[in-house]
Parts: sequence; C-alpha cells; structure tokens
Amino acid sequence: MRSAVAALALGAVMFTVGALGLSPGDDGQKPAAGPVGPVPARGSIESLRARVKHLPQDSAAWAALGMAYVQQARTTPDPATYLRAQQALERSLAVQRDGNANAEIAMGALAAARHDFPTALTWARRATTAAPYSPVAYGVLADAYTQLGRYEDSYTAVQRMNDLRPDASALARASYTFELRGNTARARELMSRSWTAAATPGEQAFARACLSALDLQDGDARGALAQADQGLRSAPHDSALLEARARARTALGDTHGAVRDYEAAIAIAPLPHYLLGLGELQQSLDHQAEADAQYDVLRAQDTLRRTGNNPPDTDAILFEADHGRPEQAAAMGQEALRTRPFLAIHDAYAWALHQAGQDQQALDQADQALALGTHSALFHYHRAVIHHALGDDTEARADLQAALRLDPHFHPLHAPAARALLLRIGTTS
Repeated sequence: MRSAVAALALGAVMFTVGALGLSPGDDGQKPAAGPVGPVPARGSIESLRARVKHLPQDSAAWAALGMAYVQQARTTPDPATYLRAQQALERSLAVQRDGNANAEIAMGALAAARHDFPTALTWARRATTAAPYSPVAYGVLADAYTQLGRYEDSYTAVQRMNDLRPDASALARASYTFELRGNTARARELMSRSWTAAATPGEQAFARACLSALDLQDGDARGALAQADQGLRSAPHDSALLEARARARTALGDTHGAVRDYEAAIAIAPLPHYLLGLGELQQSLDHQAEADAQYDVLRAQDTLRRTGNNPPDTDAILFEADHGRPEQAAAMGQEALRTRPFLAIHDAYAWALHQAGQDQQALDQADQALALGTHSALFHYHRAVIHHALGDDTEARADLQAALRLDPHFHPLHAPAARALLLRIGTTS
C-alpha cells in the first residue's frame, strides 16, 4: 500500500493556494507603498507574509498563508511550522469568523497533518456547510473519513468531489479509494488520469510517485523504476520520487543506487519513513553503524513529536516495535488508534502487540488492517507471523504466500524472513 505519509500528502500537495480559490491581490485592495526589493513568487510564503503585513485585515491572505505553512510542513518534521500555520489561520478566523470556508478548509488540512482526524472532520464539516460547492472542502472531508476508518463515507465524499470538479486532486483521491480495496488496476487507471489532469509540477510529481508505488505494490519493480525515473526528469529534487526510486532499486538489487537515492531524499526532507527505509536497507546489508545513524535521528524526531503532544505515526510505531521497546510501541499504537483508526494504524499496532507477546489481541488488529482486501505484502507478512505465533501454520502459510506473490521484495529485512518462515513451515508440516 502507498505509504501513510504519501497518502496524507494528498492533504497538502494537492491543496495549493490556487486550489483553495485564494487569489491574494485580486480583491481590489492594494498594499501600501514600501521599499522596492526582490519580488517574491506569487503565492509563496514570502509574498503572503508581505501581504498580511500591509493588509492585516485580509482574511483570505491569512488563510492562504496558513495553508502554505501546512504545505511546507510536508517537507520538514519541524513542529514549529504547524504552530505558524495555526497562528495564521486563527488570525484569519479572528478577522472573519463566519463564512470563512478557506480558513476552515485549511484548519482541516492542518489537523489532518497533525493526525488529529476527529478535529479535521469537525473543520471539514464546517467547510462543506459554508461552501457546499467547494471540491477542496470535500477533499478534506474525504481524508478525515478515510483516516477515521469510515470508508463508505469517504467514498461518498470523493464521489462528490469528482462530481464538482474531476481535477488531479479529485482523481488522485478516487484512485486511493480503489487502492484501499485492493483494485490496483482501477487505482492505476485513475492515477494516470490524475497525472494527465495535473496542472502543476507538484501534482505531476505526486502522481508519478503514486504510480510507482502502485507498480511496486503489484511486484512490478521495473515499472516502478520507470515511473520514478520519468518523474525525476521533470522534478529531479522531488524527495518522494527519489524515495520511490530507492524502493524500486532495492527490489531490483541495486542497493548502492538505492542508498544514494535515500540519502538524496533525506537531504531534501528528513521524513521518518525515508530514515526508516534507509536504516533498514543498511541493516540488511550488514552496515549496522550506518543503520544506527538513521535510527538515532528517528529517536530524536520522536522526542520532538512527544514534546508537541502529537500522536505517533505508523513509522514511529514500527520502528519502536522492530528496533526499540515493543511494549512502548504497543502503547504508541493504542494512542494512535484513538484519533486515527485507519487500517495502516491497525497493522502497525498489530505488529507492536505481536512483538510485545500479545498475539491474540494482535490478530484482531491484523484482521482489521486487511478488512478491505488491500494489497499489502507487509500487512500479510505481519499477520502470517502472528498466525504462526498462535500455532496456526495453515493461515500463516496462506498469508506468507500472499505477501510474496504480491511483492517478493516488499521489505529488505522482512521479505527474506518471510521466505525462510515459509520454507520452515513447509518442511515441518
């Protein structure tokens, strides 16, 4: 399955200032005269900050600035970016309390970025009430429903979004609904249409990264590599595409190339799933010192997360389960489930419970992770190991075969372990 972070990136990269319908500078107001200097790019954080400085009562500009900070947070784990977004959006709502759908949409996107999906849903409902014909508002609503495990409601919201405006953002969300249900062929078709409809380089890069992930999900590493390469020709510094190519190169055995791509992605955006990916690849190559260097950064990032009282993401839970304290990982999974009962959290929580020796509870969570029929080799591997721990090798064998059939190279550490366990079960039963 597309990584959780990539999925949530829908809530940022696809919500450009233009998509919100915000056009600072087009409302008839003129900024006060000031010193002439370099002109910042339209819609950039610099230009929006300049605008609200000269026009502090411009609620739309404050909302656009808040959303720009949410987008910036996508490429940095710095919690201060979220605080700046919140302050800008609160200012927008202070200037215009009622009917400020732009700020409400951005508040929903901010809450989603913080993984507080109950709050995201509240803001999305307010936004769709204030602006019932806004496809962007329905995008926030769909994301909140998805991460809250209310999948039928999310499909309805995505359909409404596409009815209003079938643009790249709407088609990408439609693709994700089919991906979650295991229909990767339909998901690929819709994501290809999203790429065709993409209006910005960011949208094009996002679509290429998703197409690469879908190919990898079906075990087509060469197809995944081709998609990432094509995207990088237009966006050579897109970290998501570099990570996509790293994963494809890992599957194809080009581990030196994969390490280079991971390092390049991390230099641009040191996101947790990039760090975990590189660390586990290095560990699989017996480069323990290099792996530990990535794990140290992950631990430091998690300390920052806890300081900000933000719920843990799947990467943090899986990292703690595999490379730290399983009991702590189980507690993190339980905490995450409170605000995000999404299938990826169910899977991470299941694995943490297994590593902590609570296999019966783990099996229930693993079943919930696969309830929609999602094509995820990792989810199947986790459930296989849990079945094996409970003494059910028939079910374990079925899940191991499913994992390796979907993607024989799904993980640098777990894929070899899956093959070894399948061989052991086959020879002992």
